[in-house]
Amino acid sequence: MADVGELKDFICQKFCENVGLNAEELFGADLTLAEVIARSDRMTNSVDLMEAFAKSSNALRKQYAIRVRLPALSLDTPISQVVDLFVRECQQGRPV
Repeated sequence: MADVGELKDFICQKFCENVGLNAEELFGADLTLAEVIARSDRMTNSVDLMEAFAKSSNALRKQYAIRVRLPALSLDTPISQVVDLFVRECQQGRPV
């Protein structure tokens, strides 16, 4: 399995691609999920956000053969906490 730093970088990159925001804008300010929706031109509601999570999770499955499931998150959750949850799920190592 990849190390934590590599997984975190991959998750951040895929999430940036899926929401259409650059890393500095997204992670520099540690946006909440509500702020991500508000700033992204690709998102209008929480369903779009869930799709971005699903696409990021799918990319993890394809790249590292790891299945990730996130718990329900409130819209005031900071993006850094979401990335940490993704990494913790990866470390639990549910193979595909």
